[in-house]
Amino acid sequence: MSTASPTGTPAPGQLTFVAPRRAKPARHLADLTMAERRAAVVELGEKPFRADQLSKHYFDKLNGDPATMTDLPAAAREKLGTALFPTLLTPVRELTSDGGTTRKTLWRLFDGALVESVLMRYTDRTTMCVSSQAGCGMNCPFCATGQAGLTRNMSTAEIVEQVVAGARALAAGEVPGGPGRVSNVVFMGMGEPLANYKAVIGAVRRLVEPSPSGLGISARGVTVSTVGLVPAIGKLADEGLPVTLALSLHAPDDELRDTLVPINTRWKVSEVLAAAWDYAAKTKRRVSIEYALIKDINDQEWRADLLGKLVRNKLVHVNLIPLNPTPGSKWTASRPEDERAFVRRLEYHGIPVTVRDTRGREIDGACGQLAAAE
Repeated sequence: MSTASPTGTPAPGQLTFVAPRRAKPARHLADLTMAERRAAVVELGEKPFRADQLSKHYFDKLNGDPATMTDLPAAAREKLGTALFPTLLTPVRELTSDGGTTRKTLWRLFDGALVESVLMRYTDRTTMCVSSQAGCGMNCPFCATGQAGLTRNMSTAEIVEQVVAGARALAAGEVPGGPGRVSNVVFMGMGEPLANYKAVIGAVRRLVEPSPSGLGISARGVTVSTVGLVPAIGKLADEGLPVTLALSLHAPDDELRDTLVPINTRWKVSEVLAAAWDYAAKTKRRVSIEYALIKDINDQEWRADLLGKLVRNKLVHVNLIPLNPTPGSKWTASRPEDERAFVRRLEYHGIPVTVRDTRGREIDGACGQLAAAE
């Protein structure tokens, strides 16, 4: 692990796998399994069934204010609220676009760290894009989050609270389209999810477990993104969680990927793709290959042909992402004609391919733009 530059930002190519040591957020109900919640309630002198009541309020009714949980004795409300419902996220600012159906929220964590989440409502689904770290240690040069460096890992509950906040806004009818629910969660906000493995897996379990254990979101509606931490991809495949794996590839050749995705200096394209195919074989879930199209950098037709040859006949889908602008970046999105040519070459190889929409771009809420700036 190399040293940071004198400015405090990571030096080019520097990877940070271990988050800086900082004080941890207080324990929250969402950090705990149902068994752990019952044990915690008993430690506080209450009957185990109180944990089930608390869980139903939080995960089913989206209520995190024990003072309003009138089926609990008043004394128990205060005691359990203090112990299991600390304030983890404080909203700093909210920006909207797309007629209010895209909402980006800047959150301040208990220690002053800043993270962002994005709610995107479509006609057929609502997706929450959540952060798993404050900052990111993977240092991809075209990503605003990566350029900021890694501040710290987030806790399971800090991750879950982003989804619960979005769910509350939907349930209250605050998002145009009437009352609704979160149907999809993508771990594509700030951070490298698999570098904060334990907390992220805990959050995924809280999201997919049925009420009152969790939010009851379908595992097939959850996507975990990674730049390619090969050992962690193997661990994820063994979790028994049929979530979608999204691999941020961005280049099919090692020479370019070493620069665009510095983790490639540790695990090469062939190793990362082998881990992805193993994941698909174990979970029977199609792997999503994420590929940001960058003008004159990685959008040549020969690279599309190379990518097509690498992934054809696999359980895969290629998601092309027009590069979203970030402050100070020397790179920009591909020309429309080059994007179309790239799509055609992949289709020639029989690869399912789509071009991601750029929702949230004007509020810096699209892919690669989250910088948590006040």
